Amino acid sequence: MLLNLITMSKPYIDIEVTDKYIIREFNENIDPIELMWHRDLKFRKVTVLEGEGWKFQMDNQLPLELKKGDIIFIHAYEWHRTIKGNTALKIKIEE
Repeated sequence: MLLNLITMSKPYIDIEVTDKYIIREFNENIDPIELMWHRDLKFRKVTVLEGEGWKFQMDNQLPLELKKGDIIFIHAYEWHRTIKGNTALKIKIEE
């Protein structure tokens, strides 16, 4: 139960963490308000592993629909957000 309390502060759970990548999942029941605009401290390569109806948006750009196999490059300190879809979203993050 303590683990659930810790992860509730973030809109995702990290399923697998290694020194090379993170497998992260966003639940399909997430409240869209939890998916806020944010910036990351490091450059990231994000690969979509699963998910339907999800979108990704960079600052001053229109949202792009995410599909399995898509790869997104996010530079450090770039504003971006994820927009909720219909199923769970699973991604692989490499920094």
